[in-house]
Amino acid sequence: MYSKVRTTADFRIFMQYHVYAVWDFMSLLKALQRTLTCVEVPWVPVYNGDVRYLINEIVLGEESDVDETGRRLSHFELYLGAMEQAGADTSLIRGLVGSLRNGATPGEAIAATEAAVRQFLEFTFDTIRLDKAHVLAAVFTFGREDLIPDLFLPIVRSFPEDSGLQKFKYYLERHIEVDGGHHSHLALQMLQELCGDEPQKWMEAETAAREALESRIRLWDAVVDNCCS
Repeated sequence: MYSKVRTTADFRIFMQYHVYAVWDFMSLLKALQRTLTCVEVPWVPVYNGDVRYLINEIVLGEESDVDETGRRLSHFELYLGAMEQAGADTSLIRGLVGSLRNGATPGEAIAATEAAVRQFLEFTFDTIRLDKAHVLAAVFTFGREDLIPDLFLPIVRSFPEDSGLQKFKYYLERHIEVDGGHHSHLALQMLQELCGDEPQKWMEAETAAREALESRIRLWDAVVDNCCS
């Protein structure tokens, strides 16, 4: 994929697929927050402070980070702004979010997407429904957080000149900075604490991590199949 995505038109296609990963990441993160912290009233402590800190810190950054002007917004909203600046089509992802706001179930909203996107989103929500903290953590750690620097660095290096991708570059560099250091290390620590000395949990975590990466590859295959260059 990195050898194919070169022109601004290519990046528009990339963003039209990748935005779904930006969106469903929040549901994966919120599922972890729901599982590993207390979001009920009355409050009681669950798990340990290090795990709670990781999840709450990432939620804070994902839901209320700053754009290049210092304005507070979620990374999803930042991504939509980057798509609009680049001239990428946002109608499909906005339609999905709009259908959820109007009462559609995740399954109903996902069913309306194309095959490559659908399999990616279905994997995420199947993982959430499984409701196993160590499996969620494995998908989150190896399918998302630990993956970011290796995923985004080649993309940043291939940006065309004067491309209208300034907001997109800011988004990628922001994630490389945050996820490539502090968050990825905390995520690995979280997974170690959740699996402990239980071989069965480690096996389930490994299987889930592999499936998450395979699902991501299939999404990238669709980018390559639809690329302009």
